[in-house]
Amino acid sequence: MTPVVVVPGMLNFRVGGNWMTQQVEIVGIDEQSHSLVSDYARYLQHPENRRRFSWSLREGGYDVYDHQAGPEAPPRPQMGEAGWNHRRYVAEREMFEERLRRRRTPRAVESSPPGQELSAVSPPLENAVRDSSVMAASPAAAPVAGEAVQTQTTESRGTAAPTQESAASTGGPTDPNAGVATGATASPSPPATDPFLNRADPFAPYNAATAPAESVFDPRQHQHTGVVLGIAMAAFRGRDGADRFILLPGDDVKLTFPTVGMPPKILSDEFTVIDLYESKMSEYDSRFVFVPIRKLQELRGMIDPTTGVGMFNSIQIKLKPGVDGDMVRDLLAAQFPEELFIVATWRDKQGALLAAVQMETAILNVLLFLIIAVAGFGILAIFFMIVFEKTRDIGILKSLGAHGRGVMGIFLGYGLSLGAVGSGVGMVMGLLFVRYINEIADLLGRITGRKVFDPSIYYFYSIPAIVEPATVAWIVGGAMLIAVAASVAPAMQAARLHPVEALRYE
Repeated sequence: MTPVVVVPGMLNFRVGGNWMTQQVEIVGIDEQSHSLVSDYARYLQHPENRRRFSWSLREGGYDVYDHQAGPEAPPRPQMGEAGWNHRRYVAEREMFEERLRRRRTPRAVESSPPGQELSAVSPPLENAVRDSSVMAASPAAAPVAGEAVQTQTTESRGTAAPTQESAASTGGPTDPNAGVATGATASPSPPATDPFLNRADPFAPYNAATAPAESVFDPRQHQHTGVVLGIAMAAFRGRDGADRFILLPGDDVKLTFPTVGMPPKILSDEFTVIDLYESKMSEYDSRFVFVPIRKLQELRGMIDPTTGVGMFNSIQIKLKPGVDGDMVRDLLAAQFPEELFIVATWRDKQGALLAAVQMETAILNVLLFLIIAVAGFGILAIFFMIVFEKTRDIGILKSLGAHGRGVMGIFLGYGLSLGAVGSGVGMVMGLLFVRYINEIADLLGRITGRKVFDPSIYYFYSIPAIVEPATVAWIVGGAMLIAVAASVAPAMQAARLHPVEALRYE
């Protein structure tokens, strides 16, 4: 048994500088108990996460080949870069692009008329803060400088580079571009003879010792809360059947979802992709997003502030082998009001899919029965022809004292042997066909010039096949039974044949 929080939300991530949005279903799980109830971990792409799941990003070692597919599956070379190596590379690239963007930004000084470069530059932030008289003399310069600092801080968020605001607060050097505004009037610099301008702060050593150290988020060293995405959200399949990834473990995404307050509010938070989930079911791989249940409870306000106990909206229960799930469902449904609780098995949730599979199976069984029935009518016609051709021989046997049941047994045995040989040969050919179905599909693809099961359309590289001995047994038995049943009528006709009538025209 494990608690689960399920909430609809939106997934946002950047691809080539553009934001992409996708509707998802956010599932908050407990990594300790969820693995005991579900096979969720076996569908992850890192071997260590399959053995022992963790919300921490791995350094590397993600599967380059699909561990659920056969050797015919093409490699995924992009997954070899996933992990901290990819995250550090992306962070360095973004920092480089940010520095390049700053260099390419036109400066207001260059666009000012000749001879007015000095009037366009506002006073340094440090001097403006320390000298109140200068602030009063130039009221328009300080807001421009403050606006530039705020913009710089916002753009540098998430990088390791120190912002201008932090540099100004500590008395360090500031960005020369900060505070630049066309048309702004600069205040004169304070006189160098001011005795209080460069006076040392006597409390600086004590403030430095007692001030808390602010932790700066560095994407090269830190990660957000881990998230596991369905692989269909992070990759698409090309025409050649190879997977192209637009998101890799190590990338950051943003999730947006409602809170539990009344009225609900929209909340967003950043997460780091730590692995990908591939169940081979498009409905799951393109919709489910897994996050830590505690983090989701904190963000949505689902934790009692007095007790610290978290709330949830779903419970998953795993039954022992052999237990009737429908019976357990009915017992639980009888204990909880139907208006507030929904008790369902996995078969109930997948009712539409299972009903479609059952319908297809029933149609295939009907088609198989019709094929065998046609073969049975063929056996019936052949046996009638044999009785007609062997009328003289049957008359001789009857005249020599053969009993009608013996003659009937000969034809029934003939039908049984014919059914056994035909069913046996058909079973062997069918098993061989299933065994080499992928090779046969490749041969047909080369002949027709088009793949039978195109990997770019279907979700598998090889045709899955399962041989059930019980199904094979009843098909072979049914074919033999139809062969024997088709020989009953000709055998009875041969048994009732009178020897005088059989030899009259001989």
